[in-house]
Amino acid sequence: MSCPRTSVCLSPLPVSQASRTPRILLGGPHQPTLLRHLEGLSRRRGQARAFLIQFAETGEHFAQYADDRFDLAVIQAPAPEASAEVIGHLVRIARQGLITAR
Repeated sequence: MSCPRTSVCLSPLPVSQASRTPRILLGGPHQPTLLRHLEGLSRRRGQARAFLIQFAETGEHFAQYADDRFDLAVIQAPAPEASAEVIGHLVRIARQGLITAR
């Protein structure tokens, strides 16, 4: 009995696969308000998705996070004297960002 050989090609899974769970950083003192900005985000592609959400206080230093650690960062507007530093870190650690008014 002969068995035909099957060809198997393994390739890496794409990063933008639908089953990937997005990482989100919420920074600010009033976290329920920040959560409202995510309303409807999970159903934009027609299916429900889960998020990995990490909360951070306003005074917490964003320098501790690695580059491109988060897919989205939602923070409340920082104080004017600290805005340049905070925005610089957010550009580094998040692929997309949203800064909300206080």
